[in-house]
Amino acid sequence: MREIVLDTETTGFEPEAGDRIVEIGAVELHNHMPTGRTYHQYINPKRAMPKEAFEVHGLGDDFLRDKPVFELIGDAFLEFIGDAKLVIHNASFDMKFLNAELGWMNRPLLPMDQAIDTLMIARKKFPGSPASLDALCRRFGIDNSSRTLHGALLDSEILAEVYLELIGGRQPDFALNTGSSQRGLGPVDTAWRPQPRPGKLPPRLTDEEVAAHSAFVESLGDDALWSKS
Repeated sequence: MREIVLDTETTGFEPEAGDRIVEIGAVELHNHMPTGRTYHQYINPKRAMPKEAFEVHGLGDDFLRDKPVFELIGDAFLEFIGDAKLVIHNASFDMKFLNAELGWMNRPLLPMDQAIDTLMIARKKFPGSPASLDALCRRFGIDNSSRTLHGALLDSEILAEVYLELIGGRQPDFALNTGSSQRGLGPVDTAWRPQPRPGKLPPRLTDEEVAAHSAFVESLGDDALWSKS
């Protein structure tokens, strides 16, 4: 199963008011495990950066001026995500911007059911508790000390760790691998599962130890727990 953990940075809150995406970061998961493949792109929004947005992510006009516009990177982005589920914190926000940009390119929009919203998962799992990315990092003991400013790729990497904790850990299905070779040992069978032991292990107690235990249980009387089994 392929999933893409994704985050965007923007010039504001509303694409209909002229706000645009300025950064996309994404991390690929296979069977809930990071593969090492990432997508990262800065984008020229073709407008000035509001002061409030700059204070959030630190991406200013001078830095973004020579970056490609979304129309030049949109197809490569779609190719990277494919039909994978998109794991996003507050998915409605990022999907709104992605679909606005894709619509301006005359590309098909991303269906909302392609997104997995970790904010909704966290609110359902921990009702009444803070559910921001920073709050979830504190809850799960995830180091986000390098997150002094919002950054799409860094936030995606952190969100991937949070997501795996929210769904029960890094290997909920005990698949043991991502389907590729590991450390040069060759391909691993992804269908492998533990099988029942063909025979019982031989006992490790000596006859003397068994006799000593029986004598001890007998000395406890008829009310001993072992006597009732």
